[in-house]
Amino acid sequence: MSIRLTPFARTRLFPREPRPNTIRDCSPEQFEQYLNATQPLRVLEGYAPFCKLHVHRNWTTTRCLTVPVTEANRHLLRSGYESRSRQELPVLVRWFEGVEPPVADYLVVIVYSAAQLQKEGNPIDREWGVVGCLYTATPDEIPMAPITMMRNALGVEEGGSGVPIDRDAYRRSVAFWDANANWR
Repeated sequence: MSIRLTPFARTRLFPREPRPNTIRDCSPEQFEQYLNATQPLRVLEGYAPFCKLHVHRNWTTTRCLTVPVTEANRHLLRSGYESRSRQELPVLVRWFEGVEPPVADYLVVIVYSAAQLQKEGNPIDREWGVVGCLYTATPDEIPMAPITMMRNALGVEEGGSGVPIDRDAYRRSVAFWDANANWR
């Protein structure tokens, strides 16, 4: 299996201005090389046949992606409208400021097939392309954010994949993201 870091993932996982909530201690090239040289611990089925999740032990000091919302930290939640790229419309997001999660035990790398990336107008020269990465304490998937499910259902022209919303998965996602938030 050959893997390429997509431009979309590169800008999110390895921004020009490094942030504490992105991948640490590793360049984009080293990340891609590691994924191509190292077998994942597990491969999980994604939300559609073209999506897989490769579970790797965290070889960096990257911190967990989410933090549980508690009464003690609820006052640190912030929100705003943001887009993931210049082409996408902004959506409402929330995050913590002023918290520092533990170092993640796992990196759960989200890959799409080359055929799906071609369909989305993002062709690659490998079999699979990295579109994201979850930094977790367990070797499991974090539910996709509800807004990402909605964007996917809107279709490729709105930055999604064209996969309809699974109502049960959406409800599980809402339950998770109501009790957890990203951090910055």
